[in-house]
Amino acid sequence: MKPSLRRFLYFAFGAFLFGCTPAPPNLLLVNGRIWTAQDKSTFVEAVAIRGQKIEQVGTSDELKTLAGPGTRVIDLNGKLVIPGFNDAHIHFLGGSMGLAEVDLSEARSGPAIVEAVTSFAQQHPEKKWITGRGWQYTWFPSGLPTAADLAGMPNDRPVLLTAYDGHSSWANNKALEIAGITSQSAPIGYGNIVRDAKGNATGALLEDAQSMIRKFIPESTREERLNALREGLRLAARLGITSMQNASGSLDELSLYLELQKNSELTARYSAALSVDENTPDSVIENFKRKREELSQNPLVHADAIKFMLDGVIESHTAAMLLPYDDAIDELGDFAHPLGDYRRKVLALDKAGFRLYTHAIGDRAVREALNAYEEAQRENNARPRRHRIEHIETISPEDIPRFASLGVLASMEPIHADPGTMGVWQRAIGPQRLPFSFAWASMLSSNAKLVFSSDWPACIDVNPIRGIHVAVNRRTPEGFPEEGWIAGQKISIADALLAYTRGGAYASFEEDKKGQIMTGQLADLVVLSEDLFVIDPMKIATARVVLTVFDGKVLFEEADQPR
Repeated sequence: MKPSLRRFLYFAFGAFLFGCTPAPPNLLLVNGRIWTAQDKSTFVEAVAIRGQKIEQVGTSDELKTLAGPGTRVIDLNGKLVIPGFNDAHIHFLGGSMGLAEVDLSEARSGPAIVEAVTSFAQQHPEKKWITGRGWQYTWFPSGLPTAADLAGMPNDRPVLLTAYDGHSSWANNKALEIAGITSQSAPIGYGNIVRDAKGNATGALLEDAQSMIRKFIPESTREERLNALREGLRLAARLGITSMQNASGSLDELSLYLELQKNSELTARYSAALSVDENTPDSVIENFKRKREELSQNPLVHADAIKFMLDGVIESHTAAMLLPYDDAIDELGDFAHPLGDYRRKVLALDKAGFRLYTHAIGDRAVREALNAYEEAQRENNARPRRHRIEHIETISPEDIPRFASLGVLASMEPIHADPGTMGVWQRAIGPQRLPFSFAWASMLSSNAKLVFSSDWPACIDVNPIRGIHVAVNRRTPEGFPEEGWIAGQKISIADALLAYTRGGAYASFEEDKKGQIMTGQLADLVVLSEDLFVIDPMKIATARVVLTVFDGKVLFEEADQPR
C-alpha cells in the first residue's frame, strides 16, 4: 500500500469514528535515527507525538503528511533518538540539596579539597556549617582522610565533607567539638568512629556514625528543599532523565514531589521508595500503604516500593562478605539491618504487595537478600514480583543464576565501576573475587534482567552517558586502563541503553507505558549529539543530550542554552 493511500485511510477511519478529522500531532521528529528499544536493533526515521503520547513511528515522508498548522517539525539531521533515561536508583532530594554545597568531585587531593572548602567558605559567610560532597577513597594513602591529609582546613566554622558514595564523612575539629566526639565516644548504630593509634578521632566517620555530626546541622526549610528540587529537575532535563526511582525517602519527602506536581513543576516521572529499618514503626508503613493506593492512578508520582539497607561498602570494610577482606584478614563486614528482622520484614512487605529494594554490596549480603526473596516467594501467594537487589558490587558465581530463576532484578550503577575510583576497592577485594565484580555481562549471560542507574549523589557523575561509557568500555574517559578493567564484564551499547531505559520501566511494572518509542507509549525521549551505535566506543563520554521531550513537550533544547 502506498504511503499516500495509507494516510488517506488513516484520516478517513478517524473521521468515521469521531465524526471529524483527527487532531494533527503537536510535534514531529523527522530525518533521524530513532532507536525504538523494542529490541537491540530496530530503528525508524521519524516519530509523531500528539498530546502526551507517541502517535506513530515510521518514515519521514509518511509522518510528514500528518502535520497540521500547529505542528512543530524538528529535522534531526540524522541524530540518534532514544527513550528518555530512567535513573532507577537515585536519591534525588539529597543530590539536589548537594548542588548548593561544596563540590569536591574534581578536587582529587587533600590540598585541592582544602582550597575548594576555603573558597566556598569565603563566598558564603552566612553559612553556619560548611558541607560538601564528592571526595574519593583513592585520594588518601589510608583510604580515608585525616587532619594531616587536610592540613589548613578552615576551623572557624564546622565542616562536614561526605565521600562520593555517602557511606563515609570527614569532620573538622570544630564539628567534632560541637558533636562532643572525643576519644571516649562510642559510635551510634551501624558504623564506626575512625581513630588513630592513640585512640583519637581522625575526623573520619563511617555509616551511621555520621549521624552523630549530621544531627547538629541546621535543618533546611521546606521552601529550600523545593527550590533544590527545582534546580535538580533542571539538571535532569539537561541530562535527558525523564523518569527516576527514588531509593530512599519518607512521606514528607514524597509530599515535596506532590506539591511540585500540583504546581505543574514536576518534569520527571517519580517513583518513591520508603526507607525501612528495624526501628520503622508499623504506623509509618500503614500510612505508606494508604499513599500507595491514593497514587495508584497518578500519571507522574507512584509510591509502591520499600528500601532496605543490608550492608555497607567495600572501601570501609562495612560490606558483608563471605570471606575476609584481602587487606584486613580479620574483617568480614556486617549487616546494617539485623538479618532476622530483615527476613521477617521482607516476608510481610512482600505479602503486602510492595516492590522491594535491598542494598547489598558484599557477596554475603547479596546471598542473604536472594535467600529472603526466595523465602517470600515460597511462603506467600504467587503473583508478579519485581524485587531488586541494589549495587551487587561483588557476588559469588553460584548466586548469579538465581537472579533469573527467582525473577529478581539486578539493579546496578555502572558509574560505580569507573576504574579511576577503584584503587582502594580493588585492594580490599583482592584478585580471587575480581572476575565477578560489577558482573554485568555475567548477569546478562544468565538471563538476568539488568537495570541501570546512578545512585546520585552517591556517585562521581549523575550523567547517564558517563555511566553508559563505563558499562561499554570499563575504562575512564581518558582511556585507563587500556585493556579495560575486568574487560570480560563489558556489555554492548544496546544492552547498556536497554538497562537505562526499558529496564527501568520494567522494574516499576511500566513497560507498557514507557521505555520504548512506539505507538501508545508516553512521549518521553531524548536526542543525542552523537550516534552511540556507530561512533568509537571511547567517544561515548563526549556525547551530550541536545533535546529532551517529556510528556510530549520539549523540556530542554541545547540550541536555547548558552555554550
